[in-house]
Amino acid sequence: MYQEIAMFAYFVVLFLTLRDVRIFKRTKYRSYRKGAFKGLAASSFMLLGAIITEVKPDFGLLIVLLGLFINHKGPREKIFKNAGTLDRFLGKTDLPGKERSRKSF
Repeated sequence: MYQEIAMFAYFVVLFLTLRDVRIFKRTKYRSYRKGAFKGLAASSFMLLGAIITEVKPDFGLLIVLLGLFINHKGPREKIFKNAGTLDRFLGKTDLPGKERSRKSF
């Protein structure tokens, strides 16, 4: 049971990370890029915790919880104006992408 909880948390963070990548690709807002990097670090940490959960459930779930704290994204720009729940869930944005050159990354 503990393994399923840890893997569910891992997949949720991974989904939110991929959503941040998709939003960053469309809008080029740096806060979503930063969120995607935090999500990658957190998901790696949480995968380690999910693996440890098989051997020592208490310690593994503690590492998963710490990964959730690492995943804290912080304030974001408003990118949804008229989007429905499904569009927000999938990461579709109402705003067009900002024009930036490749050199600013």
